[in-house]
Amino acid sequence: MPSLTSGKHAGSGAVSNQTAVAEPTFAERARTLVYLGRVGSLSTLSRKQQGFPFGSVMPYGLDDHANPIFLISTMAMHTQNVQADPRSSLLVTQPDTIGDPLGASRVTLLGNILPVLVPEVAEARKLYLARYANSKYWVDFDDFSFYRMDVVDVYYVGGFGVMGWFPASEYYSGQPDPLADAARDIIQHMNTDHGDALVLLAREFAGIESQEVAMTSVDRLGFQVRLKTQDGTRGARISFVREVSSPAEARKVLVEMVGQVRRM
Repeated sequence: MPSLTSGKHAGSGAVSNQTAVAEPTFAERARTLVYLGRVGSLSTLSRKQQGFPFGSVMPYGLDDHANPIFLISTMAMHTQNVQADPRSSLLVTQPDTIGDPLGASRVTLLGNILPVLVPEVAEARKLYLARYANSKYWVDFDDFSFYRMDVVDVYYVGGFGVMGWFPASEYYSGQPDPLADAARDIIQHMNTDHGDALVLLAREFAGIESQEVAMTSVDRLGFQVRLKTQDGTRGARISFVREVSSPAEARKVLVEMVGQVRRM
């Protein structure tokens, strides 16, 4: 893992005792969202009403390069649309959003959707079935085929005031966060069993006095919290004292940070 670095982001506005609040880059956050996601909103260019976007609910898989893979029927409007014009976008939103959905993370991938080449169909079939076991009932129907989005640009929104474009090359070179699969359990555990500890951490590491604190996201460099203060609800970012690469390391660092605050 690389050393602690500040990600490409907009500041939270919170007063902090840290010289910098370390954050993953937009590309890392986007890769994590797409990795965790299972269904996105696909927009294709309507063949019937030219120039108009056509929206579809779209399950997707990911190949080894993080290209979205779709299993779609020739009878579907979105398939007919991409056959006429491959330019499309896929919106993936943060699962299990806490609070205002407009404050949650989302990413829009722009790219061209094209049929998967014959030599690559077997691998596409394998990865798609691994994610969607029920698709075995229709995967071999004559009218169903695998398509892949080749990403050309990416737009990421991390909440209010945190947004921006980044090139496809950064998306492809990024990696999902190592806590991605465990983040939901970590957040639930901290909010259910350690709310008092979160209040202490927010006071010491974000410089904010609050009556109640909830962890809303966590990654290898730190975590985001939502705080109830005398002035209303606000958000803040708290960095880990060192980067982690596993849930066990995250737990150890959190225990250390809480212990440090309580000894003061």
